[in-house]
Parts: sequence; structure tokens; C-alpha cells
Amino acid sequence: MTVIIGLTGGIASGKSTVSRMLKERGFPIIDADVAAREVVNPGQKALEEIKAAFGREVIQPDGMLDRAKLGAIVFHDEDKRKILNGIVHPAVRSWMNGKKEEYIQKGSNTIILDIPLLFESKLTYMADKVLLVYVDEKTQLQRLMERNGLSESEASARIQSQMPLKQKVELADAVIDNNETLDHTESQLAEILEGWNLIP
Repeated sequence: MTVIIGLTGGIASGKSTVSRMLKERGFPIIDADVAAREVVNPGQKALEEIKAAFGREVIQPDGMLDRAKLGAIVFHDEDKRKILNGIVHPAVRSWMNGKKEEYIQKGSNTIILDIPLLFESKLTYMADKVLLVYVDEKTQLQRLMERNGLSESEASARIQSQMPLKQKVELADAVIDNNETLDHTESQLAEILEGWNLIP
């Protein structure tokens, strides 16, 4: 029986770092961000639906999606954002499920679903257990400003567009506190994997 672990966090929480640690240990990772890029490639059904909903101007001359143009349209318009999510989210779920089946066929014992907005998108049903990467608000703000070169208000707005990490802690099955060193994060991960008896 394959165990499916949902890995999540918040923006600049260090989820990608933990994902990398899991990959280094040999766990198969299915990344929702990769899925979101794949499903809007030329020739994909989701890209055709986006073109139909938003017009040709969101498609670059080479046939690729113009993310900046599309982002500018949906960022300030809740209804248009819902339309976009209605196209992309089902396509992403379908892509991830396809990959999951591939890994199950290959005999993987544990599969990691790396989904940044796992709770916000109500995708917990896809996982047997949820592992959350947590940092406090101050650290999150600081890291995001440094990583993306944002002002405090820009970084703050991005953080506030997601469910607060404090709320996610109550919903997760296990939490990695990523406020300290990488070694500290690594040792917490090892403990959780052992406690859950997980092998790749």
C-alpha cells in the first residue's frame, strides 16, 4: 500500500528545501508548481481553454502562455481569477494523479505531493498525511523580502494572500519548524519519517 504525503508550507517557509531533502533521500516528488507549468504548454487542453477565455493576447508569438499578461488580468479581478483557477486546477490535479499512478506502478512505497496551497485549494483528500513546513511571521517576511527583493508592504501582501501558517499548523499531521538551521530542519524531518515509518 503506497502512502501519499502532502508536503505544504507558505511562501518563503522553506518547503522547497524540505522537498529537496526528501528527494535526496530517494522519495519521488510530484510538484504542483511543475504540474502548473506543464499543463499550460502548447498543445495542452488547458492552454486552449485559457486562450478561449482570455483571448489570443495572453499567448506569446511562440505559442507559449504569456504569464505576465495573464497575471496582470487576473491579479486584480477575482472573477477572472476564478475562471483561470477553474481551468488550471483540474488540469493540475489530473497531471499529478497521472504521475502518482506511474510511481505506484513502479512500486514506490511513499510518494510526496508537493502542493504549496494544499489547504487553500482543499486538496488534503489527495494525501494520507500532511507535513507542514513552518516559520514564524517575522522570519517569513524577512526571507521573502530578501529572496524576491520586495518591499515590506509587497512581501506582506503576498503572505496575506495565503492562509496564515499558524492556522495550517492546526490542520497538519506533522510540522517542521524551519526557523533555525538546516541541520535542525533535517533532524526533524528524519524523526518524522521514522515516526511515520516511511521509506521511498
